[in-house]
Amino acid sequence: MASIPAPFSSVSHIVWADTARAGTRQVAEEVPVALVYDASTEAVMMATPADLEDFAYGFSLTEGLISQPEDIRRLDIVPGPNGIEARMWLTPERGQLMTARRRSRTGPTGCGLCGLDSLEEVLRLRVPIGPSALKMTASDILNAVTSLETRQPLGEQTRAVHAAGFWSPGEGLVAVREDVGRHNALDKLAGALARTGVTGETGAIVLTSRVSLEMVQKAAVIGAPVLIAISAPTALALRTAEAAGLTVIAVARHNGFEVFTHPERIVLTESSTL
Repeated sequence: MASIPAPFSSVSHIVWADTARAGTRQVAEEVPVALVYDASTEAVMMATPADLEDFAYGFSLTEGLISQPEDIRRLDIVPGPNGIEARMWLTPERGQLMTARRRSRTGPTGCGLCGLDSLEEVLRLRVPIGPSALKMTASDILNAVTSLETRQPLGEQTRAVHAAGFWSPGEGLVAVREDVGRHNALDKLAGALARTGVTGETGAIVLTSRVSLEMVQKAAVIGAPVLIAISAPTALALRTAEAAGLTVIAVARHNGFEVFTHPERIVLTESSTL
């Protein structure tokens, strides 16, 4: 019977630094992971083979396939010779919605995103951020970024994966997930939060990646009012974040950061916000 591989492995290689020598390096594994609902495959993602239960729940939530963890009646992680299947069985009501979703997609799809309906689906808005009393100081933001750097064991081993964390006032980072894919890392985080009952409006998402449209959409589904990233955002991501009510902080480093949308949640002095 096949087993789930380790998230990283050791390989031999040649190291050159003035002279050549033999060496070894830990490299991240990536495997095909099929997301299967009621015996029908919805998507196949290249992912790190770790925290796959969180990945299954998080992907399902952020893609709108379920609205709560209880919509999945059963989940089995099944490794095989060519990859891993996350087999999910949905409640009858949610299963009917999934069937209707599949039927609405029936038609020629050979060119990928074809026609206005496909483009509207990709650019969908847009889950607005709900009410939140969250305020963050400059120290909070810098601490969140610094804390994430120390909570990436797979990243330290391989230097080849992304991380997504959830920072909460007074608690710090309450959860961190890693993956070779930045979307997968955020999906895993979403699943971890949902399965432990942590609600998004209580804190901020912290990313090691850039801020793209999909990352904003997934953050909005999670319900986090603030998204912090070490890299820059895209213009479409910022337009989407502005419309959704999401505060985007990017290019966040040890010595500073840039606030792009909804700065009212950021407190830089004791008496004022941006």
